[in-house]
Amino acid sequence: MSSGTIDIDEFENADDDEFEDRNDTERIVLFLDENDDRAWKAATIATQLELDTDAVSAILSRLKERGLVRHKRPYWAITDNEDRLRAAYRLHQHHQTANEQYGEENLEELKTDEMEEVR
Repeated sequence: MSSGTIDIDEFENADDDEFEDRNDTERIVLFLDENDDRAWKAATIATQLELDTDAVSAILSRLKERGLVRHKRPYWAITDNEDRLRAAYRLHQHHQTANEQYGEENLEELKTDEMEEVR
């Protein structure tokens, strides 16, 4: 994923428009990865990607918990642990592939009366 690249097999097997529809988390990670020589304020990332600043801040916090970004207030940067980044990307790809093959899970459909609500 580093350097704004993808595996050639992924490229060859992708639909023409597959890479246009990235979710906000993917867009933020890709932005930080492509600009890994700089650290960014959340508001600047939001402006660059035309996203809501609060949403970007929340996403960055979740990414930090997963060890995918670094944070020194008020700046954010992509992790320098490329193995961790690659592993997260592979896991994400596996989830996408499973969703495409089997459909996305709807947790409401999986609920039973015996399940406890987690808070």
